[in-house]
Amino acid sequence: MVTRRVNGARFAAIRLRPASDLYPRCGRIVRSHRDPQRLWAIISIRESDLGVTNMSDNEATTQSTLMKGKRGLVLGIATERSIAYGIAQVLSAQGAELAVTYQVDQLASRVTSLAQGLGASIIQPADVQNPEHLDQLFTTIAKQWGGLDFIVHSIAFSDRKELEGAYANTTRANFLNTMDISCYSFTDLARRSAAMMPNGGSMLTLTYLGGERVLPHYNVMGVAKAALEASVRYLAADFGTRKIRVNAISAGPVKTLAASGISDFRFIMRWNEINAPLRRNITTIEAGNAALFLLSDLGTGVTGETVYVDAGYHILGMMSVEGAPEVADLLNHMKAERKERLSKK
Repeated sequence: MVTRRVNGARFAAIRLRPASDLYPRCGRIVRSHRDPQRLWAIISIRESDLGVTNMSDNEATTQSTLMKGKRGLVLGIATERSIAYGIAQVLSAQGAELAVTYQVDQLASRVTSLAQGLGASIIQPADVQNPEHLDQLFTTIAKQWGGLDFIVHSIAFSDRKELEGAYANTTRANFLNTMDISCYSFTDLARRSAAMMPNGGSMLTLTYLGGERVLPHYNVMGVAKAALEASVRYLAADFGTRKIRVNAISAGPVKTLAASGISDFRFIMRWNEINAPLRRNITTIEAGNAALFLLSDLGTGVTGETVYVDAGYHILGMMSVEGAPEVADLLNHMKAERKERLSKK
């Protein structure tokens, strides 16, 4: 996805796709004045409706061979908006052969379609809380490939209701379940994967700033992400002598299926956009490009690290002074919407 100006207005555009295939509110197809042969599907909605106002031009994958001959497992694709899918797109475009999993049967058809589009040679269910699923998955990988070069873990879950209110009210059951799925699963998968990396490899997981700072509506997920980041460091120490690298990407907010469970998420997106040094949110392809560095031979000297892909938001100590008026408008809008929501209860 890129942006173009048409008659002075800035639109989001997707190259060489019929407008009707993209979004239900698409507008007409126009020809580029610079290249009459190129068609652009112009989406006749504001970029902010997509969750991004200042969109990056770095949203197209580049075909190359950095991952040629490498085979890897990607867990966590749910929709085309998933960060895991953005990572898989970049890796596939660079020549990687992929194994893709889906967490629940309800996602099977959608994920299978996306995985087939990536040329995945292995597509299997993998509930990370089901040892039999994981045994079957790694048995299949061993039979078909004989080994692994990399793994991408992009899995997290918590009871949506317990992301509201005070963290102190977290129940024991949800705490344990959140930690099991969001943190321990990476350790389990790392151990299994390491056994299939006799010549070394690379492991990657996804985290978020809420693991090191208190962020609204994150609660126990923040604690789980903190544990996940600590796990990255300990696993990096465990596997370093075997030439296996372990890293994490701390991605900025992205409109994913998982993010839909976080209350007021669109306000979080807008806040990040107003205040981040780059004055925008990130794309899944940008997360994918960072993952490419860490998983390919470009990153052979990096392990135990958390790499931030958040338009620079993590460096800030206070909100942008220049963006103060926009922040005020955002807070007033948020306050009015909450008031309206409470009045309907």
